[in-house]
This record gives sequence, structure tokens and C-alpha cells, in this order.
Amino acid sequence: MVQAPSTTRGFPRSSSSNTPRPTRTGATRNSTHRSARSSDFSRRSPLMLLGVDLQLLSQYVIAGLMIGVLYALMALGVTFIYSVMKMINWSMGQFYMLGSFIQYLLVVRWLGPDLWFVALPITAACVFVIGAILQLVLIRPMFTGGVERRDEYATVITIALLLLLQSLATVLNGPDEHTPGSHLPNLTVGTLPVSGATLAASLGGIAALILFAVLLRRTWVGLALRAAAQSRIAVQTAGVDLMRLDMIAFGIGVALAAIAGALLAPVYLVYPTNGAVTTTKGFEIIIIGGLGSIPGALVGGLLLGLVEALGSVFIAPAYQNAYGFVLLIALLLIRPTGLFGERLRAA
Repeated sequence: MVQAPSTTRGFPRSSSSNTPRPTRTGATRNSTHRSARSSDFSRRSPLMLLGVDLQLLSQYVIAGLMIGVLYALMALGVTFIYSVMKMINWSMGQFYMLGSFIQYLLVVRWLGPDLWFVALPITAACVFVIGAILQLVLIRPMFTGGVERRDEYATVITIALLLLLQSLATVLNGPDEHTPGSHLPNLTVGTLPVSGATLAASLGGIAALILFAVLLRRTWVGLALRAAAQSRIAVQTAGVDLMRLDMIAFGIGVALAAIAGALLAPVYLVYPTNGAVTTTKGFEIIIIGGLGSIPGALVGGLLLGLVEALGSVFIAPAYQNAYGFVLLIALLLIRPTGLFGERLRAA
């Protein structure tokens, strides 16, 4: 009868007593020790002790940064209009809503989901023209009609415009919610799933920011707009038509908000009151970044998206809109002028 080989520590022992036992080398011991130490670290890491899934956290952070790009695009329109025209447009969220509705109509009724990127510049151009006409009719009298209290006039006019656009959208469309849909597949970055629509929206937002930077730095109109942001009197003295420049600035600002709405239309629902939350977020961002600061709008948008993502992981997604207010209050206590804002010095 043949005796089965006995095993010791997982290694089969030969029947011959002359066969040496396998032994662990130094490299094997070190590798095993490192593996055990790494496993122990992952079990004892603060996030794991808090019960937070690292993969889920990474997924939320990436999504927050991608949405933050669109937040920054929205806030950039607000701060750009303020920089050039020295007025705050309280109706900016309704131009976001208008952009999402125009994008929805173009995609659903004419172009189809596969040509959503073709609808995007059409949406921006339509809202630019609408904004320029509204500025000509409603905002320009603030500068040419001898209005004494311009700030109050701008506040009343833009809030009235907010209510007008929202009511008009409700009458024409009803309170129903829509989505243009998207044929973009979900992707995997490493081991993290990423929504194809959200990724396309963030890339489109980055492209819009690049085009805006090229417009400001490489064109004559951009040079004039930057000069007007520094000194309106100097631009007017140089012979530039300041009223036409204001019309262009207002159109560009509301077009930026419309692009954000068009890009986020497949991600969020399209309905007449979706501009209300967007208006709030836009003003949160410009206060966080600093009123009138273009870099502040970019950083503030990314920061708000990141804070909302982290709050959704560690606290609850239901309070996502409240996390921005917490960040805003905390920052105002530390730095009232915002991250990139400057104090006004008395003459």
C-alpha cells in the first residue's frame, strides 16, 4: 500500500526524509508583512472607521467637481455682468432655465439626442440675442434716462424680469418636468463609474470656459470689455461706444448661464422653476469667490460642487442645497470679502 504524503504548513512532505522543507525567504516574509500591514491600515483608516466606502467617496468627489465646472460657468455670467456694467442681474437663473428649455426643444423636436452638441451653440446664440434685446429695452434706460438710483432700478427691473420669464415658461409649457434624454453611455474611470451625460456636460463647460478666455484675451471686443471692467470713464473717453459694449456684455453673461442650463438639461430635469435654485447657487459662488472676481467664480464653483459632494457622503444627500449656505456663512465669518475679493478703500 502506498502511503499518502502528509502535509505540514500547506507543503506536501515527501516520503523521503532527505528532501528538505521549503522555507520562507526574507523577501517572502517582507511581502507578507507589508500586505498584512496594508490590510490593517485600510481597516483602521479614519474613513473606514466612519463607515465610508472609499470608492463611493471618490465617485461623489469626481461628480461634485464635474458639476462644479457648470456651477462656475453659471457664476461667471453673474460676475462678468457685474464687472462690466456694475450691476447685479437677479434674473440670471431664468436664463439658465431658458437655455435648458431651448436645448430640450432642439434635441427632442428637431435634432435628436445624438446631435445635442449641435444644439448647444444654437442655444447660446438664441439666448445671447434675447439678452441683448432685453438689455436694450430694460437695462439701457438706467444709463441713458437720467435714473438717479441705478442700483435700486437694476434690482427692481431684473427681479421683475425673473418673474416674467418664469411665468411665461409656466404658461407656455405648464408645470411639467422634461428631460431631453441622452444616448451617451456610462463610462468607467479606473474602477469608478461615471455618468456619460455628466462627463459630457463638464467637458462642454470646460470648452465654454476656454472659448470665453480666448474671447477676452485675443479679440478687440474682449480687450474693450476688460478695459470697461477697469474704468468705464476711460473707455468712454477713448471713443468706445459704451452702450453697445454693455449690450454685448449682458448678452455674453446670460449666454454663459444658458450654456450651463443646456449642458445640465440631460442631467437634471427641465421645468419652469429650476432657475430659482440655480440663482441661489450662483450668488453663493460669487460671494464665496469674491464679487467681481472671475478667478473667484471658477474656484467658488468647484469648491461648492466639492462641498456638496462631501456633505452628501458624510451627512445626507437630502440636505445638498444647505451645504453651500454653511460654507458661505463660515467663509463670511473668516473673510467677508470672499476668497479673491478686495476691500473698498475710502478716498
